[in-house]
Amino acid sequence: MRRDYFELAVEHIDWVETGDAPEKPTVKIDFYGPAELLQRRLSDVDGELLDAKQTDVAFRLQESLDENPEAPGVVSVTNRITGDFVLELNENADDVLKFIRAAREYGEASDDDDGQYRVELSIEGEPLVTYEKTTFLVYNDEGDLLRRQSLIPSGVEL
Repeated sequence: MRRDYFELAVEHIDWVETGDAPEKPTVKIDFYGPAELLQRRLSDVDGELLDAKQTDVAFRLQESLDENPEAPGVVSVTNRITGDFVLELNENADDVLKFIRAAREYGEASDDDDGQYRVELSIEGEPLVTYEKTTFLVYNDEGDLLRRQSLIPSGVEL
């Protein structure tokens, strides 16, 4: 699936820097390609849409963060059961890490048991699925997990 089929927007992250009341960080991903393609990738073998526990969200860098704090990378949503990619989008590290920081601080400041951030997937503006998530893994350009930059709930071992 082509990365240019997707548009990504984030909401509720500026409160971290402004000192406003915490709001759950939200990433909105809108798909502008063949609807059946995304629906098939987001479905299990029975044709039911995957739920939040059946998906993983990650960011893998394409350059070293030490050399470039704005390093390009790829945000991905994968099917946790099969390991297949559902979607991928190009993003810069500074934007993704700012989002993860807001999600971490939201989790520390709230009593929300549903998740530290929200992912809303739409097809041409029509809502398809919403996931409440607590984990967002970050990998370096060599494929190693960056624990400090990742959002990993306490008590979870990888």
